[in-house]
Amino acid sequence: MVTRHQLRGSSWVRLRHDVYADARLERNHELACRAAALRLPPEALIAGPSSAYLHGIEHAAGFDDDVHVLVPRTARVDSQRGLRVHVVGADAAPTRPAGPRAVSRSTPGTALPEVRSEPAIRRTDPSSAAWEAAAWLDPLRSVAIVDSLLATGLTTRASLATVGTANAERPGGRRACWVFDLADSGAQSPPESQLRVRLVLGGLPRPVAQHPIRLSGGLVLHPDLAWPEFRVAVEYDGRWHADPEQLHRDRRRLNLLVGAGWLVLHVTSRRLKNDFPAVLSEVRSALISRGWRR
Repeated sequence: MVTRHQLRGSSWVRLRHDVYADARLERNHELACRAAALRLPPEALIAGPSSAYLHGIEHAAGFDDDVHVLVPRTARVDSQRGLRVHVVGADAAPTRPAGPRAVSRSTPGTALPEVRSEPAIRRTDPSSAAWEAAAWLDPLRSVAIVDSLLATGLTTRASLATVGTANAERPGGRRACWVFDLADSGAQSPPESQLRVRLVLGGLPRPVAQHPIRLSGGLVLHPDLAWPEFRVAVEYDGRWHADPEQLHRDRRRLNLLVGAGWLVLHVTSRRLKNDFPAVLSEVRSALISRGWRR
């Protein structure tokens, strides 16, 4: 059906040693996970951000990111390029299987790949994936993942508390609990989550995501971040905010919030990336002007 020469052509992409995929397939993190799973022992679990991706949190990982896996101490699997291995005890976390999909894997010593239906990818459940991401990743990335898991209903505060308590003595346990406490299901995008985390790490009080503000006419607005006790709000302006119609709605919201006595600051994606110290200073000054004291 296919030769070694064809595998070296543009119709196939080499994912790992002896693992190839049709080049027409979308190169996303699921494809990377499926390739990694073919070379793992059966007791291994896709975990952390990789598991979160498989549960539907697309920003959790990309095609070129490492695939995180959880293996028992008895398994002999080493971290390598594209694969991050985490070792735990023999007890395995619960899994939620995915549907089967046909894959191709070349068999050593032959010219033809074996084509078979690969079983579901074993991965940790959403709450465990949240704990793993919180324990293994930097806070800017992990909080955004936990925010999304909460927002989509894949996990709950109660579930996070349970998994946090159960894993409190594991490496990263305290860090994971800190991330869980900082997570907010109201966040509507990863950049909003990152902005919130960076403001808190910068020494500011924790803001509320999507805090409801009821105006005199009955209209309820939800700024991206708010400190209700000081009537200070921050709106994150991503690229899509440059759309003329969106800009019109944003300015109307701004006028209404200012008319209701709120001080509103706007943070663009460019400033979040390249000018955050100035952003932090501006938000701090706004809070101080409204009575906040460190």
